[in-house]
Amino acid sequence: MSKHPSLDIVGSDGTEFAGKKIVLCISGSVAAYKAIELARLFMRHGANVTCVASKAATNLIKPSYFKWATGNEVITQLTGDLEHIKVADYKQSDLIVVYPCTANTLGKLANGIDDTPISTVLSVGLGSKIPIVIALAMHEAMYENPAVVKNIEFLKKKVDFIAPSFVEGKAKAAEPDEVLDFVLKKIGSSPILRGKKVLITAGPTIEYIDPVRVITNQSSGKTGVLLASELVSAGAKVTFIYGPGTEPIPEGAKVIRVETSQEMLNAVRKELKQKFDIVILAAAVSDYALEKPSKTKIKSDHEKIILKLKRVPKIINQIKKIQKDVFLVGFKAETNISKEKLINVARKKLKESNADLIVANDIGLKGYKENPDYNNVIIIDSKKTIESGQKLKLKITKFIRHELERRIKSRF
Repeated sequence: MSKHPSLDIVGSDGTEFAGKKIVLCISGSVAAYKAIELARLFMRHGANVTCVASKAATNLIKPSYFKWATGNEVITQLTGDLEHIKVADYKQSDLIVVYPCTANTLGKLANGIDDTPISTVLSVGLGSKIPIVIALAMHEAMYENPAVVKNIEFLKKKVDFIAPSFVEGKAKAAEPDEVLDFVLKKIGSSPILRGKKVLITAGPTIEYIDPVRVITNQSSGKTGVLLASELVSAGAKVTFIYGPGTEPIPEGAKVIRVETSQEMLNAVRKELKQKFDIVILAAAVSDYALEKPSKTKIKSDHEKIILKLKRVPKIINQIKKIQKDVFLVGFKAETNISKEKLINVARKKLKESNADLIVANDIGLKGYKENPDYNNVIIIDSKKTIESGQKLKLKITKFIRHELERRIKSRF
């Protein structure tokens, strides 16, 4: 299936919303025409935008216009397909923006009334704790109506409001670029990571025995992919060196595919010819490779074969020799050892590699084996340690991002 032509603009102005789903609810204000510009701004920063239009809005602008703008079907009514659940249930979207928002829509959200597509989407979104941003638009007298004031007061700790501008007796909706800036700060870029150049390695490597057989490990690359996506969303410029992992490549990153540990090392060295602010080595690189891989397929009629392995150079030990001022983050995985020993092993790696941070975890634990989508990591630097607790890998990467921001805040 070919890509909708309108999607050609996605990511053209930035990648802060790469992989993010934004629901744009358009209610019946004359400012509805500006929602098209806002949708396109979100898309230019990487977002996937779905519009929900009220009947009053579609009297002003045809739904086909919103479809043209976003490349997605427009929700104008709720059917047996449960459109409100698809876009607003738990973790179905990253943000709901109501632009413009009338007094009528505001009142329905504040009072739990869900008798329209927009009010039902908002009702579900508020319950599922999807962040909601509201840009009000109405006559100034309506804005000062005690009932409207009461509704805003009730909702202001539950949703975010973007203040209207008061012109000619009207509370006019904020301009699309103002809404974009607000949303960038809310779910997009980080003032600490924005514009930082980050090099990340992820996934396993494979080492050839012969042209068709390899030795490898069971890394899927998921943590590295999620971390790359998290940093892209934060506004960082991410270069992603990826071994043969099973996870989809992160949107918005420059991706370099490799197979062997030597290829990964070569790619790292090549990229480090340009200046990076942060290097994160999340790949599960092979520790050993064949001394002499066979150039032809080894016959399968041997009773046994003996493979001679050699140690692979540690990529992390090369980084500070190439760029001594880069902020270096390494990963250390062990199996079935005590927490104290895991921390000691990580501290040893921290010192040997001159790294600034090590993310350590025990992949031999029963819980990890049963569900590798969950993890528990310990972050170690020269002064202290902090543990994430058992969490989904998505939350683990947010935890790592937070700790990274905290440590580099005063450095750059």
